[in-house]
Amino acid sequence: MAQSDGPAGTARRRFLGLAAGAAAVGAATAGPAGCAPSPASSDGRTAPPPQSSAARPAPSSTAAENALPGDADWRIDKPGAPEAIEGFADRVSVLPGEPFGLYVSTTAPAFRVRAYRMGWYGGARARLVWHSDPLPGTRQAAPTVDAGTRMVRAGWRRSATVQTRGWPEGSYLLRLDAEDGSGSRFVPVTVRSRATAGRTVVVNAVTTWQAYNEWGGHNLYNGPTGGLATRSLQVTFDRPYRYADGAGLFLVYEAPLIALAERLGLPLAYTTTVDLARDPQLLRGATAVLSLGHDEYWSPEQRAHVAAARDAGTNLAVLGANCCFRRVRHEPSELGPDRIVVCYKGAWKDDPGRRAGRPATNDFRDAPDADPESSLLGVIYDGYPVDAPYVVTAPGHWVFEGTGAKAGDSFPHLVGVEYDRVNTGFPTPRPIEIVAHSPVVCDGRRSFADTAYWTAPSGAGVFASGTMRWVEALDAQGPGGRGNHGMDARTGDLVRRVTENVLKAFAAGPAGRTRPAVDNVTAVYGRG
Repeated sequence: MAQSDGPAGTARRRFLGLAAGAAAVGAATAGPAGCAPSPASSDGRTAPPPQSSAARPAPSSTAAENALPGDADWRIDKPGAPEAIEGFADRVSVLPGEPFGLYVSTTAPAFRVRAYRMGWYGGARARLVWHSDPLPGTRQAAPTVDAGTRMVRAGWRRSATVQTRGWPEGSYLLRLDAEDGSGSRFVPVTVRSRATAGRTVVVNAVTTWQAYNEWGGHNLYNGPTGGLATRSLQVTFDRPYRYADGAGLFLVYEAPLIALAERLGLPLAYTTTVDLARDPQLLRGATAVLSLGHDEYWSPEQRAHVAAARDAGTNLAVLGANCCFRRVRHEPSELGPDRIVVCYKGAWKDDPGRRAGRPATNDFRDAPDADPESSLLGVIYDGYPVDAPYVVTAPGHWVFEGTGAKAGDSFPHLVGVEYDRVNTGFPTPRPIEIVAHSPVVCDGRRSFADTAYWTAPSGAGVFASGTMRWVEALDAQGPGGRGNHGMDARTGDLVRRVTENVLKAFAAGPAGRTRPAVDNVTAVYGRG
């Protein structure tokens, strides 16, 4: 049963967003696991030319890129007060060589920018590709809130234009540092791939990051009162991220997977949920698409494009839970196309877009345009919040090769905080194989979280972890503890090996042709 948007559900979602932000800050501070001048900005300033770090040519492969020395100083140890410095970019992604605008507010007289490409780099997790000279700082205006939709917009003046010539494709964090030492913040940007043929596609779930962004007092769950009455009906990328020192959900739900995939040296491509929605040809020829730890908000266009790729033989790995749950619409802002995320949820009848004939911006499984996510993923979102052991039920399955796992082996705290299951009460593709079947109790209701694998007629394989903590667990080390939800090194070892098995198999081509699923739903649930 899906979580409601009632007051209790809203409170839980607010906790989820804040907890994710707190965890991300911890992840950021923990140990590892020749260009042309910039064009003038809108206020006449220019970004300084890149320093020597940007002059290094972009390597030709993921392996070559990660052979370069990393820079462990990317982490923010002392973020300072939010007003000390914060910022955002006017593009969620750019192609290599394209510029973007940077908008910064700071109480310091000057600030610097350093651009880090996130990856493996021998465990450093980042490489400095560009840095600025000091830029003049200014305290920007207070945000505005739209009276009708309660959308928060920064409305700031551009601080600089940043060039990306020589930047390799990948996920980036720009680090903003106030020159007076008062604070630091991140700004995420993706340097996206122009083509994905023959590569595994990492998708930064920026739409979901923005849905949970409470900068300015509002997001798609809450407003100043903490309830539905004051939540935003649409949100914009034209503002900083409040949580994770400005990095959104990236550090918790995405960075550990990127580090693992780049350590493996797989051919990778990078994009965002916004780009997938915009370009129906983007996934042409891709070997696999990766949905990472928290990828809840999708547009119908994004879903259609991913489904078409799957039906053409592209594998799909869902390394989280609650994927493709909310249906959204992208609209333009003053700064560019697709920078507003519209999601009216239970108030979908009030959405002007719906009255104009667009799909309802509510949950995919709900009327009037019901299309449950299970038809795409095989699993369906079942609830929140849980904290439960992960239980292996099919240790002989190829995803568990090399783990040493046995039937009934249990891994504490790996199932949480949201989870998915196979539920044939919803459209469920077959054959589908349940390889881990973990009992949970959610608000007093007994259920199960399922890790499942199914194969499409095209030969594509679809893997779904069934738990939102999957990507977080990739960094689980030592005895466990509060910083990792109690997950220990044994849990981390399992998840790392299973993820490696999935990534390697999916990078080799349509997995269903060599690893067809063997349906076991009736055996597991006693009904089919």
